[in-house]
Amino acid sequence: MVEHDRHGAKQPHRFDPARAGVLDDRSRFEYLPPDEVFALLAAPPGATVVDFGTGTGTYAIELARARPDLRVVALDEQQVMLDKLAGKLASRPLDNLVPTLARTPEARALEGRVDRVLALNVLHELGDQALQELLALPHRNGQVLFVDWSASVEREVGPPRDHVYTPEEAVARLKALGFGVEGQRLFRYHHALWGRSRAQ
Repeated sequence: MVEHDRHGAKQPHRFDPARAGVLDDRSRFEYLPPDEVFALLAAPPGATVVDFGTGTGTYAIELARARPDLRVVALDEQQVMLDKLAGKLASRPLDNLVPTLARTPEARALEGRVDRVLALNVLHELGDQALQELLALPHRNGQVLFVDWSASVEREVGPPRDHVYTPEEAVARLKALGFGVEGQRLFRYHHALWGRSRAQ
């Protein structure tokens, strides 16, 4: 599979799969509680939710367990990440969680058919091409929730501050691509933005 062009990404380098262990550190839940993230996602009953850039699927698994009524598509462009997710599911399968490789026919079939998109810790990594593909996923009434590290906060975890956005910078980038921000929230180290594409 051809990887996304990174033009427009704030972080200069793609996340290294060799560091995937940090994605499984459950101490993340202390400063970014899954239940609070999922409350902002506000997925309706029976919805299809795409976890865009799922990595090792830590939050996708939590969502699928908390909401067995949902179809959770764990989407990533790196097969090695999805292999790590598959390893987790081998011992505790989840029928409503579907690991999916980005830019495949299965991924493209989701365009315009998704109720919610969760973009967790990926906005700073996404080039314009990948971000446009993300914004093409929801249907007319679908929404996207971006939750990303904040450059406005001093912290000892996460990417360097110059590799991520302030909330204001994130809003400006999304608006430039036709995304309408309808709400915002601050977490300890993160900011959350949600809304929908104006073209929908």
